[in-house]
Amino acid sequence: MSARRVGGAAPRPGAGPMARTPTLRAERALLREGHLLVAGVDEVGRGALAGPVSVGVAVVDASTRTAPAGLRDSKLLAPEAREDLAPRLRRWAVAHAVGHASAGEVDALGIVRALRLAGRRALEALDAVPCVVLLDGSHDWLSTPRPRGAGRTDPWVVRTQVKADLRCAAVAAASVLAKTERDGLLRDLAARDDRYGWAGNKGYSAPDHLAALRRHGACVQHRRSWRLPGLEEPAAAPSAGAAPAGVPQQATGREPEQALSGRMADHEPVVVPVLSARKGP
Repeated sequence: MSARRVGGAAPRPGAGPMARTPTLRAERALLREGHLLVAGVDEVGRGALAGPVSVGVAVVDASTRTAPAGLRDSKLLAPEAREDLAPRLRRWAVAHAVGHASAGEVDALGIVRALRLAGRRALEALDAVPCVVLLDGSHDWLSTPRPRGAGRTDPWVVRTQVKADLRCAAVAAASVLAKTERDGLLRDLAARDDRYGWAGNKGYSAPDHLAALRRHGACVQHRRSWRLPGLEEPAAAPSAGAAPAGVPQQATGREPEQALSGRMADHEPVVVPVLSARKGP
């Protein structure tokens, strides 16, 4: 069964992104179909040059009330507004989590498989498994690939919706939770190594980051299989059968989605564990 797109009301003519307030309309439609728990999922860090890719999950049910005031897609909010919203969103959601895949895992697996790994880490950290996942965009990168005609193996069904981070409260909440947690991780990395300005640029290709790359070269937090600006050809990524860099030895030979997370260290690629998963009040 392939992922299905969930329809949504078209925005008013002339209404910009800032005028749109995410609602629970799509989530409640899925709940009326008989699903008991609906998870909104969104990713951050996909286009960064350094640091993990992170996937947030926010779960709602039939009792969930309107989202806290001020909720928007994380890209439309100032950092201070996101930090203020995050604890309120954790209390609002039935359950929430953020999962990460390190730069070393992005190199070893490729960005799509790394996104899937981060998403599975988040979903599997929840106390209750959602029946359906509402995923931002038109591409289902979360479901486990399977041959044509084969049955679904994941415990959840994925529904995609373009601009869900703007329209759907659970997806917007997942975006904010993932963004605030990933930003905190990059600030922690900057405290260990301040050469690249990660506290400000969060691993993206800002001018100060590019200048630091030319000056210092890449470090273990960079996605070194990518064509990093100002550097020579990217390093060869590990073979498909190799364990992701930074995964403990006891995980070698297991499927990447099952591999254990390593601990953050100064001189290793960061394999970041799922940092949060709790039920709301």
